[in-house]
Amino acid sequence: MTDTAQSRLANLWDDAKTAGMTEAERLVYRSNLLGSDKRVTNYGGGNTSSKITEKDPLTGADVEVLWVKGSGGDVGTIKLEGFSTLYMDKLRALKDIYRGVEYEDEMVGYLPHATFNLNPRAASIDTPLHAYVPRAYVDHMHPDAIIAIAASKDSKALTQEIFGNDIGWLPWKRPGFELGLWLETFCKENPDAKGVILESHGLFTWGDTPKECYETTIATINKAIGWLEEKTAGKSIFGGAATSSLAAEKRREIAARLMPRIRGMISGESHKVGHFEDTDAVLEFVNSNDLKPLAALGTSCPDHFLRTKIRPLVIDFDPANPDVDSVIDALGKQVEDYRADYAGYYERCKHDNSPAIRDPNAVVYLMPGVGMFTFAKDKGTARISGEFYINAINVMRGASTVSTYQGLSEQEAFDIEYWLLEEAKLSRMPKPKSLAGRVALVTGGAGGIGRATAIRLLREGACVVLADIDQAALDSASDELAQGFGKDVVRTANINVTSEEQVISGFAHAVAEYGGLDILVSNAGLASSAPIEETSLALWNKNMDILSTGYFLVSREAFKLFRSQKIGGNVVFVASKNGLAASPNASAYCTAKAAEIHLARCLALEGAGEQIRVNVVNPDAVLRGSKIWTGEWKEQRAAAYKMSTDDLEEHYRQRSMLKRSVFPEDIAEAIYFFASEASAKSTGNIINVDAGNAQSFTR
Repeated sequence: MTDTAQSRLANLWDDAKTAGMTEAERLVYRSNLLGSDKRVTNYGGGNTSSKITEKDPLTGADVEVLWVKGSGGDVGTIKLEGFSTLYMDKLRALKDIYRGVEYEDEMVGYLPHATFNLNPRAASIDTPLHAYVPRAYVDHMHPDAIIAIAASKDSKALTQEIFGNDIGWLPWKRPGFELGLWLETFCKENPDAKGVILESHGLFTWGDTPKECYETTIATINKAIGWLEEKTAGKSIFGGAATSSLAAEKRREIAARLMPRIRGMISGESHKVGHFEDTDAVLEFVNSNDLKPLAALGTSCPDHFLRTKIRPLVIDFDPANPDVDSVIDALGKQVEDYRADYAGYYERCKHDNSPAIRDPNAVVYLMPGVGMFTFAKDKGTARISGEFYINAINVMRGASTVSTYQGLSEQEAFDIEYWLLEEAKLSRMPKPKSLAGRVALVTGGAGGIGRATAIRLLREGACVVLADIDQAALDSASDELAQGFGKDVVRTANINVTSEEQVISGFAHAVAEYGGLDILVSNAGLASSAPIEETSLALWNKNMDILSTGYFLVSREAFKLFRSQKIGGNVVFVASKNGLAASPNASAYCTAKAAEIHLARCLALEGAGEQIRVNVVNPDAVLRGSKIWTGEWKEQRAAAYKMSTDDLEEHYRQRSMLKRSVFPEDIAEAIYFFASEASAKSTGNIINVDAGNAQSFTR
């Protein structure tokens, strides 16, 4: 484990904070404390419960109610509404109708009948594990230090050595009704025990007060951490280092080259989003002699392999001879071999009623000297999958150093991965949004149209990289969007689109963050107004540099990525009505915008054969929220039309055929149309969003 992971957990319980809380509120408090540290449990992993006396809403009598984390929740962020509530007397009565281990899955269907107070939160499969422990407060966590012991070949003996009779041990058993009965039996036979380690799974602890339960959990994990530190000190980890890490900058450069290739190969059924990790823990593992044999064993804890698949794909690479081209050439076969291996695993382990084989591609990709790539349906899931595999690395580190690491058998792993109850849970997932798994880069992203576009794309499930030359505006836009949509889906890149170097590095940054690119919205702009005789060469060149050369540079990088991924792509130019219709005193601006439109036509021709679509949105007179209207342009246009700046918006509204103002959100809607599958059969097209202007009708 890393130095951070080896440090002791602090006891964060604060009596002053809990003094005025209800029992249910103390359960939330306890859960959030435990979930705040990844050394205690991973995201979405583990669960907590309290048996609380409540008033029955029908009879008014006092009844015992189990409050337990509901299905799909996360203890670190859970609130009151995240807990299921069930009558304990009804849960105990379920034991009378239990028909044996062959039928334990049917017991899940009875849990809703035990619901207290019409609580809509679905009870999880772990409910019986908490219900039948005869203590009022129960924690079930997945600490790396504990799982390192639980996943060791001699985990029972190690548990006895470390904890004596305080913490017991139970052999591997899939979570469910039967394991709940095992826990009940253990508690009755070991009344003085404070908890139990479940082989290849995790830790159960309990107490007679919420504080006692929490402190027992923390103390147990700390004891395991301390023991592992002592036993691993001075020992060779993962068989020692086989190679060394490349420099951080080089690692990221390689990630930017490889991730789009991998993404393209695995996005056949649905687009994936990537995540790159090169932390010390990851690098220690991928650089080790034992990388391949340990990776092949797969993970142990069910939570781990549900997020990461049974095993990762190890990319063949020698950091001492960093030939990335050779890696790319060999990558296709490695991916195909992984799929074939996964299909073989499915065929060997499937049952007559097993669900159909799922996506056979790897989730985790390990590369010596570089780090780890993870790919999933969205950025959050990809990141969390990486976190889970780091948990698995920490487990393998401890287990293989003090004993022999063992993963779950293929059949046990399969029976959880393809569990019919898990399949039913997946079937209840909401339908993906229209841009789920897509990655967009928006130039001019900090401006009015750029922000509105980012919001529209984010609403449909895309990840968005905001690119802009204005760092302060970028920071503001990023903060705003992260608050609304979450930090995972928003990134920034400070790019001057006239700088070839900045464009190349900015796109590489975007790819290292998300694994590739699907949508380019080329929106960076400026506006200038001057009679031709007053138009300096500098002003002319500035327009051409930003509005023509800038659009060329970002399009070129996007095309490189699209062709690398081989899954199509989408470019949307934000041009202008002025690219089609002449305006007085704006020759440089109008000419540059016309160049944009013709560049888009050329690119539409070049990209069509590879399903790369290029289209144009032409706004007009988007005054509100637009950065170009906050400077001299507004005054210059007012002067050109011989009116005050206050009258300009109304002038444009009245000039339009529909007599309506045009806003950034209107432009964003047209951009979304071209970026989505709604326009899948359109390329080389133009949408005017100008409230109607006969001069700019396309012909």
